[in-house]
Amino acid sequence: MNISIISLLPELLESPLNHSIIRRARDKSLLDIQIIDLRNFGLGVHKQLDDYQFGGGAGMVMMIEPLVNCIESLTAKTQYDEIIYLTPDGELLTQPLANQLSLKANLLLICGHYKGIDQRIRDHWITKEISIGDYVLSGGELAACVLTDAIGRLIPGVLNDESSALTDSFQDNLLSPPVYTRPAEFRDLKVPEILLSGHQAKIEDWRYEQALNRTRIRRPDLLTNE
Repeated sequence: MNISIISLLPELLESPLNHSIIRRARDKSLLDIQIIDLRNFGLGVHKQLDDYQFGGGAGMVMMIEPLVNCIESLTAKTQYDEIIYLTPDGELLTQPLANQLSLKANLLLICGHYKGIDQRIRDHWITKEISIGDYVLSGGELAACVLTDAIGRLIPGVLNDESSALTDSFQDNLLSPPVYTRPAEFRDLKVPEILLSGHQAKIEDWRYEQALNRTRIRRPDLLTNE
């Protein structure tokens, strides 16, 4: 899979995308991440990328010309399955959406700044808009990292145990059950006996009930079709 990210501040992407599971995916050549500095497409001597919004009002807007030039320079070389704009008013990122995007070959992510990007770009070049939550960040870079991580870990071969991703929260509209590790007893706090029984069928039943109960209490909205 290839993920290209257009950014005003590419240095913000460097650390999150060069460590842990995403680094492993890149080292295995399972995920290729290309970071494009939008400043290279800026206008004039000062490489201008933003301007005042028509109609007045506070806040600058990312200009149409530099961003479209950047997009078209990339699409001339690569056919992207989706051109995604990270924005608070986009479709909410969910596990099913991450699953869907992980099956794609080429994704282009656009990180917004200021009051956002010129609406004409959204109307004519963007194919999908995604939000990571109902809040506003200073820019789209952190959201792009979240999306890349959510997608990248699902690529076959990235995780040591591929079944691990299938038991994550939200995969079955359930939160994950509680987990424990050694020692079995610490300061009189004991691990549930069922997990030490070696009876795998009963353990799986217990985990399902725990996941269901946790979801009922914490995220009952996930059980609307129960």
